[in-house]
Amino acid sequence: MLGKFFLLFIIYSFVGWIVEIVYNGFVHKKFVNRGFLIGPYCPIYGFGALLVTVFLTQFRDNFIVAFVMSIFLFSILEYSTSYLMEKIFKARWWDYSEYKFNINGRICLETMIPFGLLGCFVIYVTDPLLKSLFSLMNPLFIKILAIILLVIFIADLIVSLKIINSFKKTAITFLKRDNTEEITKKVKAILLKKSVWTKRLMQAFPKVKAVISNINIDFIKTKLELKKTKRELKETRKELHETEKKLEKQNKKLKK
Repeated sequence: MLGKFFLLFIIYSFVGWIVEIVYNGFVHKKFVNRGFLIGPYCPIYGFGALLVTVFLTQFRDNFIVAFVMSIFLFSILEYSTSYLMEKIFKARWWDYSEYKFNINGRICLETMIPFGLLGCFVIYVTDPLLKSLFSLMNPLFIKILAIILLVIFIADLIVSLKIINSFKKTAITFLKRDNTEEITKKVKAILLKKSVWTKRLMQAFPKVKAVISNINIDFIKTKLELKKTKRELKETRKELHETEKKLEKQNKKLKK
C-alpha cells in the first residue's frame, strides 16, 4: 500500500512539473525548469494529488462539492507550503501580491480555480486509471520500484536542501541593508555565480524574495535610523564637551 502511495506521489509530482513547464513556456515563451528539487518533479503537486485521492474521491458523485473541496485543499497546501518555506529558509519562493484577490501574496484566485479543476481531473480521470494500472502490476515490482525511486528522491532532497540553505545564509549576510529589492538582487547575483544547481533554482523561482531573519523591513529601517541618531548624539556630546573645556579655559584667563 505504501509503495503504491509513493508511486502516486512521484507520478503526480512529475505531472505537476510538466504542468509548470508548459504554463511557464506559454507565459514567458521559454523553458524554465520549475521546482526547488533537482529532479523533474514538483512535490507540492504530489502531496496535493495524494490528499485528493485519500480525502476527496468520496465526493465523486457530486462535481460541485469535489471542485470546491479541491480548491480548499490545494489552497491550504499552497499557503502552508509558502509560509513554512519562508520561515525555514528565510525566502519567499513565489509571491501573488500583484494579483487580484490574493491572501498575503501566498495564494490567489487565479491559481485556486485551476487547482480546483486539477483536483477534479485527479478524482474523475487519473485516480481510476492509475488504480486499474496498479492492479495489473506485480506487487513485488511495485515495492522494488518504489524503494529505488525513494532512494533517488531522498538523495535529491538532501542536495536540494543544502542548496536552498545557501540562499538563507547569503540573505542573512545583508541583514544590515535597508532595501528588500536591493538585498534580493545581490543575493541572486551571488547565488547565480555558484553551482549549476543553485543557478537552476534561481531561474526556477525568478521572483524569490529574501526575508531578513523574520524581521520586516520597517523594523530594520527604524533600527538603522536609531543607530544613526545615537551616533549623531554621541558626536554632539563630544562637541559639547570640547566647548565646555574651551569655556573653562576662557574663564580661567578672565579671572587672572
